[in-house]
Amino acid sequence: MQKILIANRGEIALRIIKTCQEMGIETIAIYSEADKEMPFVKAASKAVCVGEPPVNKSYLQAEKIIEIARSENVDAIHPGYGFLSENAAFAKQALKDGIMFIGPNPETIELMGDKIVSRQTMELAGVPVVPGSGSGLKTIAEACGLAASIGYPVMLKASGGGGGIGMVLCENEQALVKSYDSTKSRAMTYFGSDEVFIEKYIADARHVEVQVFGDNHGNIVHLFERDCSIQRRHQKVVEESPSPFLSETVRQKMFETAVKAARAVNYTNAGTIEFIVDEEENFYFLEMNTRLQVEHPVTEMITNLDLVKWQILTARGEKLPLPQSAIVSSGNAIEFRLYAEDPVRFLPSPGKITTLNWNQSGEVRIDAGYEEGGTVTPFYDPMIAKCIFHGQTRKEALTAAASFFNGVKIEGIKTNAPLFLKILANEDFQNGSYTTSFLTKKLVK
Repeated sequence: MQKILIANRGEIALRIIKTCQEMGIETIAIYSEADKEMPFVKAASKAVCVGEPPVNKSYLQAEKIIEIARSENVDAIHPGYGFLSENAAFAKQALKDGIMFIGPNPETIELMGDKIVSRQTMELAGVPVVPGSGSGLKTIAEACGLAASIGYPVMLKASGGGGGIGMVLCENEQALVKSYDSTKSRAMTYFGSDEVFIEKYIADARHVEVQVFGDNHGNIVHLFERDCSIQRRHQKVVEESPSPFLSETVRQKMFETAVKAARAVNYTNAGTIEFIVDEEENFYFLEMNTRLQVEHPVTEMITNLDLVKWQILTARGEKLPLPQSAIVSSGNAIEFRLYAEDPVRFLPSPGKITTLNWNQSGEVRIDAGYEEGGTVTPFYDPMIAKCIFHGQTRKEALTAAASFFNGVKIEGIKTNAPLFLKILANEDFQNGSYTTSFLTKKLVK
């Protein structure tokens, strides 16, 4: 594997380029007209413009991206996360053209991308799932009947959904009736299917995921867990490992269950099994992400492993670099997603970054997509950087984070850095006592 096309942008494109450079692999970046001055464009061996700023005219142009890959004679495509990373047709076309796809096989992507089918698959494998629909709902009457039998509140979800899109919390039948048609319409618009299903809503839950990795030789391992419970609008904001909430017994059981889930679909490459955990530490399968996660640096910090390198090695047919017994977790790591957004209302705040001083000291890793003088446009996710801290103890990591965000200087745009300082100062957070409703109940009025 001598040349890789990166079908993504921003910090994840830079992250992939870094590993490729270390491995002596050439990189082809694609960029939209809005991104021509971005750092990832300059860092790649070569960069090719893929189209106009809107995503459907640039980073979602599957055929054009494959065409660029062919003309540049690349050996493989790395999709990063988001965009086309979980598009089975894109992966299939790349493979058909003799280009390796750095991720699981298209069949697995398709299987786990359908939330209803993935639930059914996990149930058959003996993996616990949240009580809910066994198949797609056909009518509002069926939806109301099922919701009444499992008890309100319920989550109405799009089968093809992800990233918090196509999810509605329904407290009662009136809310379910009101949301049913609009959720189906939204699902069709975003995912090309109007199939929806219902799951029991678990109040005061934790969101915990397990990083898994598989190769083409039948080896599957876990690389520990990440607690992703600090969320706003079902979008993760802070992630950490190990989870401050899980008991050791449940933690180990969760690892075993995640590997069982991955084995049930003969999983290869990097993937994540997401669980919802109730107050009694009962955990249920939520979904599987068939790609590298935004928060993968948390795992890299506690294991001292390069997950992108593992992805490349397994994509080219090699065995996993380490067996389960040799993968060790050390210390505590926590990641904060720094966005160009209003810290109170969470509305995007695009604009030119006139000042960017990271105040970098101690054990902090900054995966940034922008540099001083760069412009955050309104066309894409407004994440500026991921800031990851590591310490031998959780307290050390949190102290380093507080010191860092107190000293960061960013001007020209608003960011959610003030929110991080509020989170870090909160006693419940410091004690590891938080749930998915933490921001709503504790900090945001």
